[in-house]
Amino acid sequence: MSQTDFYTITYRLHGELKTFMIRSTLMNNAEAWQWASCDAGLAPIPKPGRPPLKRFSKPLAERFGVTEVQWRKSPAVCWDEDAVT
Repeated sequence: MSQTDFYTITYRLHGELKTFMIRSTLMNNAEAWQWASCDAGLAPIPKPGRPPLKRFSKPLAERFGVTEVQWRKSPAVCWDEDAVT
């Protein structure tokens, strides 16, 4: 069974700061640039079970105004009911 984690991706689209969260089994710089391009509306969101789509690389995304892509693993969510006050 693969581990799925939450990641926060921040980027700039034509200078405007954008942030979103995504759940994924894999995250690296190439994946972050691809998902930032999807969030910006440049690349289509892949559908599960379909053949892979053309991926957006960093140079291609930068050509369309996506810059400064950064990602980090989001902290785990604590669902312990005793912790809620």
